[in-house]
Order: sequence, then C-alpha cells, then structure tokens
Amino acid sequence: MNLLDAPLARLDGTPATLREITGGNPALLVNVASRCGLTPQYAGLERLHEEYADRGFAVVGLPCNQFRGQEPGTSEEIAEFCSATYGVTFPMTEKIEVNGDDRHPVYEELVTTADEGGRVGDVQWNFEKFLVDGSGKVVARFSPRVEPDDARLVAAVDALV
Repeated sequence: MNLLDAPLARLDGTPATLREITGGNPALLVNVASRCGLTPQYAGLERLHEEYADRGFAVVGLPCNQFRGQEPGTSEEIAEFCSATYGVTFPMTEKIEVNGDDRHPVYEELVTTADEGGRVGDVQWNFEKFLVDGSGKVVARFSPRVEPDDARLVAAVDALV
C-alpha cells in the first residue's frame, strides 16, 4: 500500500488518509510533542508551512506520546496548545505510535528511509522529519535536532515544490 493511502484520523477525529490530508502534495511529516525540549520547533514548522503552502506544500504534525510521555494530552488539548502557543495552522493527526509493535502503517514505510547519517529504523525522538513527494515517495529524513529552517531541509523542500 502507498503510504499516502494509509488511514489516519485527523486531530478532530475525522477519518482521512495522508493523501487527503496533504492533497496529494509534497509534505514534511513530523512526529510532534507538546512537552519536549524540541517543542519550540512548532514555530519554525508553522513558518515553513506558511511560506510554502501556496506552492502546494504542507507540514503535517503526527503527535506521538512514545518518548517519555511528552504528548500526554487529548486531541482537544493538543489542538488548543498548538494554536494558542505557536499559532499552528498546519494539519495534524490524532496521536499515533511511530515505533514498536503498534507502529502506524505510515511509519512502517517512513522508517525504511535512511537519515543524513545513513541510519534507518526506529524514530529516534520527537520532531524527526520525513519529506515525501506528491506520490508518497520518501525523499529525505532529518534527525530531530534539524531545525525547520535548516538550509539542508529548506533546499530539499525547494527541490520538490
């Protein structure tokens, strides 16, 4: 199955697929958390989303509570925090698992892609980033500490849109 066709619920609980959420356009998929030292990356992700949205690009937040319980809230709490604290407008899904036996099918595909250091496999931490093209092909993987405005990430986005 193409990862864009995997079922995912939006943050408000409505069913969708990644294709529906992204409009079949290139996207940056990020496992996010509200209580992490990297949470301020939400601001940069929102700027990236705003800058490229008119070119058919989206950032998609996929909340995950697998890393030290740093995303404990309900969908409503996550939405309120992201909107009030960082002005997030990019689409988000309900919480999913990115590692382990209950790994979401989207991440089954994503983790087969090597990061810039050549590492494949489990997501390391919150805010790991996967860049996918409009057909669902994973074209780049960035470690959690790579900021949304990092030149390498921006260049990869520019090459897609």
